[in-house]
Amino acid sequence: MLTLASKLKREEGVRAGGSPAGSHDASHRVSIRDRLLIKEVAELEANLPNTCKVTFHDVNKLHHFQLAITPDEGYYQGGKFQFEIEVPEAYNMVPPKVKCLTRIWHPNIAETGEICLSLLREHSIDGTGWAPTRTLKDVVWGLNSLFTDLLNFDDPLNIDAAEHHLRDKDDFRSKVQDFIKNYAR
Repeated sequence: MLTLASKLKREEGVRAGGSPAGSHDASHRVSIRDRLLIKEVAELEANLPNTCKVTFHDVNKLHHFQLAITPDEGYYQGGKFQFEIEVPEAYNMVPPKVKCLTRIWHPNIAETGEICLSLLREHSIDGTGWAPTRTLKDVVWGLNSLFTDLLNFDDPLNIDAAEHHLRDKDDFRSKVQDFIKNYAR
């Protein structure tokens, strides 16, 4: 992260030094998305839930990272769930793309990794979808909440998991624990 921030400072220094903005190599330019991400990542790291860990595999690519969530309560306690987050160039006008990399039995996460979380929707009828005022912190806290207070059996993406919970809560819990044992350690 310091490397991208240093790149941004270098670019501002070149402009302040009197060189025309377009005279330096385009590979040294920092996009609007990356400027936002420098600030948002710092805010995120300062306000990360204790059940979450963010990993940047390349500090120059703040737009691509992984999030690990280790719930400390509820059905999913004891599991470690990996998410991949890709922030598109059009950010913050469009939401980040998020995929769950860990196989999971969850009403709002498909076994293939798709996620049903209203703030990740580009367009939402109820007004709870993505807005340019939202940040990565909102995304991470929203994903974390899918394991506790945003766990939604009434509007599922994985209908089988939601119906399973409705039929037999104990068997649902058992299947969740099987998935954790097999895929989320």
